[in-house]
Amino acid sequence: MLVDSAPVLTDRELADIIRLVYERSGITLHDGKRALVVARLQKRVREGGFHSFGHYLKAVRADESGRELGLLLDAIATNHTSFFREAQHFDMMRDLVVPLWRKAGRRPLELWSAACSTGEEPFTMAMVLADASVPPDDIRLLASDLSSKALARAQSGVYPIDRVEGLPVDTLRRHFERGLGAHTGTVRVRAHVRKPVDFRQLNLLEIGDLGRRFDAIFCRNVMIYFDKTVQQRVVSMLERHLRPGGYLFISHSESLNGLTHGLQWTAPAAYIRGQA
Repeated sequence: MLVDSAPVLTDRELADIIRLVYERSGITLHDGKRALVVARLQKRVREGGFHSFGHYLKAVRADESGRELGLLLDAIATNHTSFFREAQHFDMMRDLVVPLWRKAGRRPLELWSAACSTGEEPFTMAMVLADASVPPDDIRLLASDLSSKALARAQSGVYPIDRVEGLPVDTLRRHFERGLGAHTGTVRVRAHVRKPVDFRQLNLLEIGDLGRRFDAIFCRNVMIYFDKTVQQRVVSMLERHLRPGGYLFISHSESLNGLTHGLQWTAPAAYIRGQA
């Protein structure tokens, strides 16, 4: 049964939510995020018939399946992205990573979009590789995110048409197909772009070893939500997953300053792991 009035978020409940979100996702909230927490969780609280945010939190903790926790983190996580965002990193992948990979003679090219959100980043990677004549069968592109909601949108490969406004006409022609009929107003990335991308739900804080080493990792616009302690954990994990000579790309709004790592700065927001 739905409650008649919206529950009020108490200071203690806010502190409990902040603590839970930090422990399970690494995302740092603070008291100033009260309005955000209320706006993003109130619907779930009401739909679940919970009498208070505290009641809701008890249900989250009691759910052994982890579904309620996933829904909570989905609601809190910010998933803002776009195609060809910070485009120079994709140019570096094409001009530096791909030639090194070809010279090494390895198959396949191993790439990871470690905070892929709704899929624009990994699909951009696949488009750039297609334009560089790298066959889809020679690419293994892992695209991961914490948010199941974002991943569901990404896996569909379907976007409102305004998401591709401003892209060059030849890019649209090569890599997108326009929706027709009931799908008017949308575009879908073409099959050759979708083929090499493997979407998986992963929590960056819980990854030990994926059993793969990557030629390049994109982990952009996620560490800005972490404090230094969590940033250190994530960067150490990412560094372990790079091949010697592999590249790590972060956002221009992020920095590895103050963190311990063996990566070498090579360009703005771009680092390389030294040869073993």
